[in-house]
Formats: sequence, C-alpha cells, structure tokens
Amino acid sequence: MITNLQPFLQTAWEKAGFQQYTDVQKSVIPLILEGKDVIAESPTGTGKTLAYLLPLLHKVNPAIQNPQIVILSPTRELVMQIHSEVQKFTEGSVITGASLIGGADIKRQVERLKKHPQVITGSPGRVQELIRMKKLKMHEVTAIVFDEFDQMIKQDVSPLLADIIKSTVRSRELLFFSATIPKAIEDKARAFTADPEVVRIKQRVEAAGRVKHLYISGEYRDKLENVRKITHMDGVKAIAFLNDPFRLDEMASKLRFRKVAAGVVHSEATKQERAATLRDFRNGKIQVLLATDVAARGLDIEGVTHVIHLDFPNTVDQYIHRSGRTGRMGKEGTVISVVTAGEEQKLLQFAKKLGIQFEKMEIYKGDFVTKKPPAPKKKQSTFPGRKQTRS
Repeated sequence: MITNLQPFLQTAWEKAGFQQYTDVQKSVIPLILEGKDVIAESPTGTGKTLAYLLPLLHKVNPAIQNPQIVILSPTRELVMQIHSEVQKFTEGSVITGASLIGGADIKRQVERLKKHPQVITGSPGRVQELIRMKKLKMHEVTAIVFDEFDQMIKQDVSPLLADIIKSTVRSRELLFFSATIPKAIEDKARAFTADPEVVRIKQRVEAAGRVKHLYISGEYRDKLENVRKITHMDGVKAIAFLNDPFRLDEMASKLRFRKVAAGVVHSEATKQERAATLRDFRNGKIQVLLATDVAARGLDIEGVTHVIHLDFPNTVDQYIHRSGRTGRMGKEGTVISVVTAGEEQKLLQFAKKLGIQFEKMEIYKGDFVTKKPPAPKKKQSTFPGRKQTRS
C-alpha cells in the first residue's frame, strides 16, 4: 500500500528501512484515507504512530497555510518523538510541523505558528491555551489524533479535549490510539464521536518482536544483586521497572554502590533533567534506567536490549506495556522478571493468559542458564591423617 501514498512518503519509508506494514497499519491506514473516525488498540512497539501519520500526511494540502493535523499526546517526551517522526516523514515535501508543549517559552511557540505549520504536535493544555489566545487557528484542521488516549483520560483532561474538538469543523476526523483501550476508555472516546471504526490488534506479547521471556526466582533481598549481574552481561542496555516512584532513587543508589551505572526517570523531573538522563542512557553512559510505568510512558529509545521487572507488574496489561520497550518493530529483545516465590505463581498465571511460556533461569558465569552445574566434590586426600591416640 505504500506505493499508493505520496512520493515523499515512499522515499522516507524506504530510507527508514521498513519492508511491510504492521497489522495495525494494514487495518487503520485504509480507514483514515476514507475519512473515518477510528478507535485503535494495538500493543506497544507495533507502529501506531505511522499508522496515523502516513495517511494523514498523504492528505495534507500544501497550498493551505494553516494547521490541518493536530496530534495530542500526554507527555512532553512523546510529543517530541512524534514531532521528530513528522519531520522525518515530511522530508522532501513543503509540509512543515511545530511542537507545542507546556513548560516551554510560549512566545517562541507563537512565533513558530506565524510560519504556518500544517502539522501540530502538542500537549492538550498548551494547545488549548494557544487556541484561546487565538494564536492557533483550527478552522482548517481535518484531523485530530489522541495518542496514548487512555493516559489522557487518567490525567483527567477530558474537558480540555472537548474544548479542542469544539474549535474544529464537524467534518474533521477523530483518531484515538493506545496500547490498551478497555471498555471504559472506549466509551470515553465514543462520547466524542458518533460512529467510529474500532480496531483491536490482539497481538500476543511475544509476537511484538523476537523477544525472549525469562524469569529468575529467589529471595527479595537478592533482587538487586540479580540486576547487577544482568547489567554486567555483554551489550546490555536495560530499563528496570518499579511500582513505587518513591523507591527509584533508593534503588538507583544501591545499584551504584554495586558499581552499576544506574539512572532514574522521574515523572516529576524537569524537562532538562529527563533529557540529560535519556541522553546518557542512549550514549551508553547509563547501563540501566530505573522507571515507573508513568515515568516511562511514551519513551521510545532505540536499542533497549532488556526490560527488567524489578517489581512485578500488577496486571497483564502492565506487563505488556513494560515489555514492549524492547523488541520493537521486530527486533530482538529479552524480558526478565526478577520474582520471589510468591510472585512466581502470579507470573505463571500471566503466562496462561498471554499464551506464552516463561523460561526459568539462573545466572552462572555471566550468562543465563537453565540450571547451574553442581559444585565439584572435594577430593579426598590420598594421605589419611594419623589417628590420634590418647595419652
């Protein structure tokens, strides 16, 4: 189908090295080209961004010097990642884009809007603010994308989204995307649109790439030592997940004491702090990045070799979200759950629900093994000791 799209998109597709559409792209692209509203659920790492970008960019009218596409996202990192994809896939065309995020200089963003970008990527709060200031004109907008829609609902920004939708013409498309869209979230999306097409890609977790799912069972006190051993294996670039954000710094400190280059991604960190940590991680200065699900939402870091469940996830969906940080777009990856005996039982329940088999492993001489070899027996002396005699 890529041959049916604009030449600049075909060139960017080939340059990116893609061979064929993913399942979500096959399902969604024709619907968007037809002008349908869409609610799409597809696992992390399956190409959702291009599923909406390719058809929307194909339909942009370069002659119209006003925003035509608005893409909303719940985190600054995801806004910038999507904006980067817009830049990559509009190369060779006259289509331009702008990113609008909270916390950045609003005057500079107003100046960007004066250059008449056709594609806007932004956070709901900042986009609404610029609409109310009459700096962001929405009368030519033909589509609004809600990326990671479930997280926006959890952030309780529905009133903002409603205001943004009301600022556009009724004929525009509304496109809702997320890795998980339970019934309650689907109902929220349906409240914004009359007759959406619902697409659910129920891809099995291991099919997201050539991903191995392993686990190590032991005492709780041994968890960090196992993480240390994993990070000291060759070529490991890992993200380790915890459930409690207040333990991130404590765990990172303990790992550093064990000579592990550990970094932390806080959801409350400043833009500059997060950017510096992620840069060090990408450059290999950090071996393992500790994060919670909220902090890691929207992170798309190339080359993550391992995902470590340091704290075991509470739900299957949580396991899928975390695990999707490795093995993206068909690449290899390893997911390791570091569990206690009690957590092992829950892990095996997850395995049944996901339809996959988790391999139980131990770490021996810097590698994963199914079972450590037995310790060699001590050799008996060929010279038996003298018998002691009582005097």
